[in-house]
Amino acid sequence: VQLQASGGGLVQAGGSLRLSCAASGRTFSNNGMGWFRQAPGKERVFVAAISWNGGSTYYADSVKGRFTISRDNAKNTVYLQMNSLRPEDTAVYYCAANLYSGISDYITSYRYWGQGTLVTVSS
Repeated sequence: VQLQASGGGLVQAGGSLRLSCAASGRTFSNNGMGWFRQAPGKERVFVAAISWNGGSTYYADSVKGRFTISRDNAKNTVYLQMNSLRPEDTAVYYCAANLYSGISDYITSYRYWGQGTLVTVSS
């Protein structure tokens, strides 16, 4: 079972990036999915979550209105569209699969984790 995150990179403040998380080894179409991020020297924190069918989403206050999480179950892939990026968004972004079908912002709800992709926002 593997979650492969991609799409990170260097972008100027105000710019956009789209992260992808492709699953292999099993389907996650029945699982809620989430994105977390970890800045240098800080703990990993919740960013966004989506339910198994995309019907429900939830965002951290710090990204609400700027980031959009979505999924394509046919492709076994979850996305994070990030707009109006700020230097404080700089972090390694991780995708994860929830143990359950709904949404959760609790890190302990997530069993499967990707390897992370680095997003760097310059001022």
